[in-house]
Amino acid sequence: MGFIHDDEVRCVLKQNVAMAARLYEVDARDQMRVVGINESLSLPHSRPMPSIGTRCHELRIADRDDAWRIVYRIDSDAIVIVDVFSKRSRKTPAAVIKRCQGRLRDYDEVTGKRS
Repeated sequence: MGFIHDDEVRCVLKQNVAMAARLYEVDARDQMRVVGINESLSLPHSRPMPSIGTRCHELRIADRDDAWRIVYRIDSDAIVIVDVFSKRSRKTPAAVIKRCQGRLRDYDEVTGKRS
């Protein structure tokens, strides 16, 4: 994979947030705001995702027709939205886990962070 510029990372993250906001009747931004002010969300709203990485979580959003997930990581200076997907089975698909790991690796490389 080639070098990703900061602007490209910001664009992908903004697209994920915009997509999440459009997908739900439930206001996902309120739940993310809770995370942002250091209040803790736990099951059934959010659960840790150590299979993706440290400080990674899955936010659960129920829609009339689907169950949606927002995968995010809590960094000291940001909440990184990694992926938004419709969950159709009990287990998170391996492709989603790999995609999230790759995106976080790219994000950390571009920002100079270590996970």
